[in-house]
Amino acid sequence: MHGGPRVPMPPHMAVLLKRLLHRGRSPAALGRLMGRREASLGTDPGAAVRVRFAPSPTGFLHLGGLRTALYNYIFAKKHQGSFILRLEDTDQTRLVPGAAENIEDMLEWAGVPPDESPRRGGPAGPYLQSQRLALYAQAAEALLKSGAAYLCFCSPQRLELLKKEALRNRQTPRYDNRCRSLSQAQVAQKLATDPKPAIRFRLDGEAPAFQDLVYGWNRHEVASVEGDPVILKSDGFPTYHLASVVDDHHMGISHVLRGSEWLVSTSKHLLLYQALGWQPPHFAHLPLLLNKDGSKLSKRQGDIFLEHFAATGFLPDALLDIITNCGSGFAENQMGRTLPELITQFDLSRVTCHSALLDLEKLPEFNRLHLRRLVGDGTQRCQLVGQLQALVEEAFGSQLQDREVLDPAYVERIILLRQGHICRLQDLVSPAYSYLWTRPAVGRVQLGAISEKVDIIAKRVLGLLEGPGTNLTQEVLNGELKKLSDGLEGIKHSNVMKLLRVALSGQQQGPPVAEMMVSLGAKEVRERIQKVLCS
Repeated sequence: MHGGPRVPMPPHMAVLLKRLLHRGRSPAALGRLMGRREASLGTDPGAAVRVRFAPSPTGFLHLGGLRTALYNYIFAKKHQGSFILRLEDTDQTRLVPGAAENIEDMLEWAGVPPDESPRRGGPAGPYLQSQRLALYAQAAEALLKSGAAYLCFCSPQRLELLKKEALRNRQTPRYDNRCRSLSQAQVAQKLATDPKPAIRFRLDGEAPAFQDLVYGWNRHEVASVEGDPVILKSDGFPTYHLASVVDDHHMGISHVLRGSEWLVSTSKHLLLYQALGWQPPHFAHLPLLLNKDGSKLSKRQGDIFLEHFAATGFLPDALLDIITNCGSGFAENQMGRTLPELITQFDLSRVTCHSALLDLEKLPEFNRLHLRRLVGDGTQRCQLVGQLQALVEEAFGSQLQDREVLDPAYVERIILLRQGHICRLQDLVSPAYSYLWTRPAVGRVQLGAISEKVDIIAKRVLGLLEGPGTNLTQEVLNGELKKLSDGLEGIKHSNVMKLLRVALSGQQQGPPVAEMMVSLGAKEVRERIQKVLCS
């Protein structure tokens, strides 16, 4: 057939297709098919980079999870690869309602959306482990047939007794491999009374050494310190060890970037790859993200969940910036990096084994930098105007005496004047800035306590505003107010400013008076000053 010129498939797609079609070949055949992996580089020229973030929906997404997701995302994007979200929901007893949706929502909010996920779908789905049980059963069956796995009939009660006995003797609990030596007749007899046994993987032979892209060469002789692990529970659900290996294989994962707590389990996973005749991916174990005092981030810390940061006005870019700034993977640490800059600058070979200490007290300063950057962008500033309008409505609502304060031009002026002084947009609806949206209740007695010359000061300020300089700038106003003070006998410039600040805002402290006047506008300043004269 001749249907016109043939369009060549992109190299990375061709490799991915091969990876997905040729699963199950021997390691030697796969090696010939795909070429030898270059562990020192971590990526094969022309090969498709596919990484995954695989949290368990037993809780909402927090900063530790975001960091793992982010490193996977920026590694994938740096190498024109794919970032996959897979939810490990096999422990059905611990699932938290809404957690699966929250994880994907928060990744999108943070600006690191997956290319493939339960919500988006993709070529290697489904992306919920509970919908992939047949794949785990097939792998377990293959291991049973090859003798690499066996049926285990031990009751939960017996396993609990083993654990208690080990702890009583100050030993690490481990399974005693009792069912490994059952004869075929014994297995048949037990199946008659217990038709749904668990399946355990036989930890035989020397664990293979592997080169972790962060921790270097590793080998953990798991057989000498652990009993044979359960890989498929009696309810048909897999444990993490089998599920992660099967899924990474069938999804064509090229690199596994995960927390360092899984480093010691990797030898066990490599034994599973070996027993199944599959080629393993590259592994890069990321050091932990800890509190600044070195303690572990805990889900019991309510302020580490992304939902909390989103609700309290912190920007996604500020979070991405601070969790990379406190760790490694970059030539230098600097504040203010955007996501595109993180992608460009990221270098997996620069990730060190040292834990990253997170100081959340610095987050407001990171947020201030990123908020200022958004204010400087016209399109982003328009979005900030809309967000601040909504915040003002929510905070003050029926208290608004004049709905002109919601005018976009006024709101934008406030944002431009206060940029660099505020850390979050929410700061502008705090009590300190309430004068921008509602008129303060200021009594003449309150002003008289500052100076007896209230009327004189008020009239001179009105005169200043009635001239041709109605659109006075902050700089010009500062000069005019200084002249005004100099023309008054027996009163300091600081007291004039204090009186005006209280008259305009009802507060003793705040931005410079000239800025207040520019913020409010000449018309509103006149009304507030006239109110003083009439009180």
